[in-house]
Amino acid sequence: MINRDELVPIGQFKKPHGIKGEIAFFFTDDSFIADECPYLICEMDGIFVPFRIEYYRFISNSTAYIQLQNVDSDQKARMLSHKEVFYPKKYMKEIIENDSDNWNVFFGYTLIDQRIGKVGRIIDVDQTTMNTLFIVEKEEEEILIPAVEEFIIQINEEREELWMTLPEGLME
Repeated sequence: MINRDELVPIGQFKKPHGIKGEIAFFFTDDSFIADECPYLICEMDGIFVPFRIEYYRFISNSTAYIQLQNVDSDQKARMLSHKEVFYPKKYMKEIIENDSDNWNVFFGYTLIDQRIGKVGRIIDVDQTTMNTLFIVEKEEEEILIPAVEEFIIQINEEREELWMTLPEGLME
């Protein structure tokens, strides 16, 4: 069984394209084009279900038309409309070794500052701005932390912890 903490969100299915099951896919991370993992995952009725990719074609730098195995009609594709799309973290870790700009691998990690201790859990990564930001859930609020390689002092994959030395004043 696939658990949410094993996954990274990479986009959302939009609406069907045509009548043969092709669906528009808005992606925030193009990890799905890697050969390491031939499937994408959606939550269906509370269960994470993998869908094998048959083919895809880009229509912009953030959208593709994608055909999934056994999704062969617009009715089946419509069942996936507006569903969040996930990618397995274990494959993201392989990709990040070759792509230092792929920060989504830290989704779900606990961010810990060397001086102040636990900051919170990384709930998203914002790559829409010039500087990539971790969105960290701290108690009842969300804070933004720059995703900067120089701040990272340790990564504990087993415990899903990201240790950083944050600049003084950032947490104030």
